[in-house]
This record gives sequence, C-alpha cells and structure tokens, in this order.
Amino acid sequence: MHHARQHAHQHALTRTRERRHRLAHEAARLMAEGGIRDYHQAKLKAADRLGIHDDASLPRNREIEDALREYQRLFAGDAQATGLRTRREAAMRALEFFAPFEPRLVGPVLDGTADSHAPVALHLYSDDADAVPRFLDERDIPAEARSRRLRLDQQRTLDAPVWVFSAEDLAFDLTVLPLDVLRQAPLSGVDEKPMKRASLAQLRTLLADDEIAAYEAGTRTATRA
Repeated sequence: MHHARQHAHQHALTRTRERRHRLAHEAARLMAEGGIRDYHQAKLKAADRLGIHDDASLPRNREIEDALREYQRLFAGDAQATGLRTRREAAMRALEFFAPFEPRLVGPVLDGTADSHAPVALHLYSDDADAVPRFLDERDIPAEARSRRLRLDQQRTLDAPVWVFSAEDLAFDLTVLPLDVLRQAPLSGVDEKPMKRASLAQLRTLLADDEIAAYEAGTRTATRA
C-alpha cells in the first residue's frame, strides 16, 4: 500500500515537472516570437494555450528565462547574437553619454536575452528629479515620460520616473533612481534577487569576453571545416 502511494506521488511529481517544462518553453516561444516582455503574462498565455491550469505546474520566471536562452540559441542563432552585440555597443555609448548620472546597464541587453523588441535599459542616479529631463532637453533629445514601480527590498517600493527615447534605430529606457539606491540594486522581477547591473567598465569587459568567445567559436568551426 505504502509503495503504491509512493509510486503515485512520484508519478504526480513527474507529470508536474513535465508540465512546468512544457509551459516554460511555450512561454519562452511566446516571448521570443510575440514580443511579450512580461514573464507573468507569457506564463498565463502559455497555460491558456496548453490548457494547463493548476498552479503547481506554473514555471518560475527563472525557468522561462533559461528556456528563452535555449530558444534563442536554437532558432535565432546569429541574428540574435548580432542584435545583442549591436545593443550592447549602443549601451556602451549611452553609459558614456549619461556618465554624470552614474549609469548602469540592466535588463535583457545585459543578461543576454535581448531580442529585436528589447530596449537598452539603463538605471540613472540623481536626487534632483529634474536633472535627467533637463539633460535630455539641453541636448535636444525628445523623450516620453513614464513611471515604473520597483521593489527596493522586501518591505519598500518606489515609483521611479522613466524616460523613453529612440536613437540609432533603437529604443532607450531610462529609470531614474535616488543616489542611495546605487548602493544596492532594486529587486529583479524575474527572481526577486537584486538586479544584475553593469557599469561602463564592466560592460567593456563583457564585450571583450564576447569577442574572444566569438573568435574561438569561429576558429573551431574553421578547424572542423
């Protein structure tokens, strides 16, 4: 009797795992092909499409992110890698441009999941609410004002001003935060841990590492041929 119960429990766990895997990959496909940026929205849409409605089967955001990387590697390949490099190079120029605001690169362009819909997302730091729009205005950069709620930690949230503009045929998304937030990044919407951020020096290192990896991959391909 005990053995049968154990077997049934194991079977249920395996089914839940398989469903989570299917949902994560369907959500990743929807994000890659449909330009959905929100993990929660992609998750619910995938559940709807697959007719899976039990909460235990819903994948974590991190599982979807991993599936998205895999999808891009398999189906987007060179195009995604080229687009990502273009965005990272544009991010480097933007970090130089916004140097007075201690800028940091965040989001898909940093973590490597950026697709053709992804903006170059930066965090800028200033205690003067008007400093960033004034900076943009003085340089004749028309930007649209928005707002974004961020979680600073488990207890505190912040409604931060956001400025969105286009340059170099790319979208740029600037979130303006108080200077003291520079000490600890806000929590990521993906896994509730402090967001990954990169300074200009860190991004330069990342781009150099990318170049080395691309060169080594090219050398291996040439050797095999």
